[in-house]
Amino acid sequence: MIDSIVKDISNLLLKNTPQQSENQKNRMYRILNPDVSDYVIYGVRMPEIEKIVKSVHAKFDCRYDDAVEVFRKLTRTNVEEKKFAGFFFLNRFKNQFNEETVDLIRKEYSEHCHTWSHCDSTCVRLLGPFLGKKGNEVLAKKTINIWSNSDNLWIKRASMVILLKITMIRKDFDEEDVFRLVEKMLKYSEANYIEKGIGWLLKTCSKYKPEVIIDYLSKNKKNLSRLILRYASEKLPKEKRTEILNKRS
Repeated sequence: MIDSIVKDISNLLLKNTPQQSENQKNRMYRILNPDVSDYVIYGVRMPEIEKIVKSVHAKFDCRYDDAVEVFRKLTRTNVEEKKFAGFFFLNRFKNQFNEETVDLIRKEYSEHCHTWSHCDSTCVRLLGPFLGKKGNEVLAKKTINIWSNSDNLWIKRASMVILLKITMIRKDFDEEDVFRLVEKMLKYSEANYIEKGIGWLLKTCSKYKPEVIIDYLSKNKKNLSRLILRYASEKLPKEKRTEILNKRS
């Protein structure tokens, strides 16, 4: 059954691959910038992937353990859309997620995540919502702390994306937790995707406590890169953003 599910999803993804010019394909690869040379991107959009997964899931009487195996098989390919389909399929069983699910995803990430889009989409659509549920606060903190200490760039970035998704769910954030994570990530800010992750996290927080973020950016702007400041201040009032981006003031 597992192989049949994987085969059906794979065939439908190919069938729904849009026609693209070479320029369009090149642009897509430049934007996603995979960190392996043999990576494949079909260009199938997220809603279509979700629709495919839903239709295939409806055909089979499978359990959570089966979904885990489908997830593993699809994630271990070098096709972006198959990876997405893998986590969408696993997410059909989100009511059965537990700490072992988090560990499973981390293991697959460490070996098979190659783009920021795979990293971010999994955290925003799957891990963040699970860890943001009431009752999962301890597990969320534990996950973010462990993941932020990883040597793997994508797992480091994922720790920030998980926290920003939880912030979006709660429409609030613990200042100490956020700034502790930011300070930890600043040690690795020479990595472009870490810098962008820091900026994105702070920008998300600015929607809920703008004055707190304004104060943090103003006090620390000389120690933050232009990229981080630009991303983090994007949603702030224009005059405040101008002040923050003027690093010499």
